[in-house]
Amino acid sequence: MTEHTVSAYENELRGLAQRVAEMGGLTEKQIVGSIDSLIRSDLDLARQVRAVDPQIDALQREIEEVGILVIAKRQPMAIDLREIVGALRIASDLERIADLAKNIAKRVIAMNGTLPLAKVTGGFDAMARLALERVKRVLDAYA
Repeated sequence: MTEHTVSAYENELRGLAQRVAEMGGLTEKQIVGSIDSLIRSDLDLARQVRAVDPQIDALQREIEEVGILVIAKRQPMAIDLREIVGALRIASDLERIADLAKNIAKRVIAMNGTLPLAKVTGGFDAMARLALERVKRVLDAYA
């Protein structure tokens, strides 16, 4: 981030970045939790994953509102505008990833431990690691 003469503007940009980082951390926990609940048929963990989804949705809305407000108030140029637009796009992607994790948790609850998943879930851990690496790369690129 570049340094600005208006500290309020700088704080707005920093706050936007912090919200994106918070959302990324929650999404990461959602991915891990949904895969763990599936592998272990853990209904309580699946319910916890589902319970966090409204918080992630609210963070996305907040990031969008703040981003649009900053664009309207500050009329950012060049790198600042790209940073704000990047935050909006990342928030949208993270919300979608969290929705997919929530959907996995919903399926775990619907199955209610009725299917023996040991053979089926063998590759899930590797897929989850790949998804987490992607989320981390996106967040690192933004930071």
